[in-house]
Amino acid sequence: MPEGLLSGQRLARNVVLNLAGQGLPVAVAIFAIPVLLRQLGIDRFGVMTLVWMVIGYLSLFDLGTGRALTKFVAQKYGTGDEQDIPALVWTSLAMMLGFGLVGTVGVLAFSPWLVRQVLNVPPGLHSETLASFHVLALSIPVVITTTGLRGVLEARQRFGFINAVSVVNGIFSFAAPLVVVAFSRNLLPIVAVLAVARLVVLVIHFYVCLHEVPSLSHRVAVQPRVAIPLLRFGGWITVSNVLSPIMVYADRLLVAALVSIAAVAYYVTPYSLVTKLLLVPTAIAGVLFPAFAATFSRDRSRTSLLFSRGVKSTLIAVFPLTLLVVALAHPGLSLWLGADFAAHGARVLQILAIGVFINSIAHVPFALVQGAGRADLAAKLHLAELPVYLAAVWLMTRAYGIEGTALAWSIRAAVDAILLFWLARRVLPQDRAAMQRLERPVALAGGVQVAAMAPRGLVADIVFAGLVILVFGWLSWMVLLDPEERTWLRSVFRTLFRRKDAEGQPGQRRDVQAP
Repeated sequence: MPEGLLSGQRLARNVVLNLAGQGLPVAVAIFAIPVLLRQLGIDRFGVMTLVWMVIGYLSLFDLGTGRALTKFVAQKYGTGDEQDIPALVWTSLAMMLGFGLVGTVGVLAFSPWLVRQVLNVPPGLHSETLASFHVLALSIPVVITTTGLRGVLEARQRFGFINAVSVVNGIFSFAAPLVVVAFSRNLLPIVAVLAVARLVVLVIHFYVCLHEVPSLSHRVAVQPRVAIPLLRFGGWITVSNVLSPIMVYADRLLVAALVSIAAVAYYVTPYSLVTKLLLVPTAIAGVLFPAFAATFSRDRSRTSLLFSRGVKSTLIAVFPLTLLVVALAHPGLSLWLGADFAAHGARVLQILAIGVFINSIAHVPFALVQGAGRADLAAKLHLAELPVYLAAVWLMTRAYGIEGTALAWSIRAAVDAILLFWLARRVLPQDRAAMQRLERPVALAGGVQVAAMAPRGLVADIVFAGLVILVFGWLSWMVLLDPEERTWLRSVFRTLFRRKDAEGQPGQRRDVQAP
């Protein structure tokens, strides 16, 4: 792989692009959802949210092949073994198309049962909901194949293109229904427009892949021998992808069963708010995963460097945000949703914010373990965690209500992080000492956030948070960052704040490459 694709400057830019790609559609959704709710009515809007959810989870039908393709293509580029890439890509796409067709048949077969018996859709909406699910079923092969093509582009670090398409498609997913409801309140045309958009996205991805990997156009080959490692790696990815949503949604179901429906709102609202911060580590880990896969086979010192800088970047970016949430949880919720809601939800928000901080750091070792080809270790970890976590949520919710639920979630995040760092040390045993040095500031930062939970009053909370963030910034600069990283950041700041030459002479500008 060309070294420029893994330069620090390009990786940092790709992280920013990932954040934009995930964050901008959320901003549009905030505007679009109230309008759609008024125009469609509560029942149709409920079905619409199911449509968005199904579209988001259609990629599960690829059985992890898209992620596996990213890993193996990046690894091929990393080792210089590029002649096998066309067979790898075409075999993966053929498999994913097959998975997609199986998914189509399954959804078509089960749609009547889902609509009429499982989802409790009002009888007056049965026909249009069923037709909408049929359109979604037909779009499954399109979505899954696009996932594979995206995997190729991620291996090539083409996050600029990926996120440009993601932003447009994400915005379109909310903007298109706004346009359609001006002419019809029926769900079918809305879903049809979204399905056509997915087809357009597929065509665009395919075109860019042919441009990025020209050998794909003249070396079309499907090789069954390639399928076995893809399925093995992708199967473990699928285990993690299936278990993660169970652990995400089991807590709120248990809250509803053990406490009350009202308690669900007091729990889910803080949860939904603070977990938006996971966009930051997700963006960082998404860029690091193919970089880990590319470097692990040929340059593990580079892998170690990327891991260290990934942890540092996540810590520096997320700690101030979660600290502010912890310190200002009660006044913030009071201002946003009222004093009564804050009385029930502030402590929940604080506990979850600490868990989100820990979980954010864990994204980096998780990406390393998978990028090193040991997706089985991460999946086995999730398999072991699931029954223990469900039991803990049950017991702690019964004992302490929704604060117990939040505590169980955050404890699981902490245990998960500890075990993932342990697995990372197994993957890179030569870098064990360096990893332990990284774990200490993470643990200290978590302890500071626990201290921030103590009530002090609004002014005292603001002063406390401000002082801690200032000290954290100084320690990060003086202790956490190495001299090379500080040199690069100085160059970035100079570039950002340097005034352009009035005559625009490009020869006077010299940017320092990121380490």
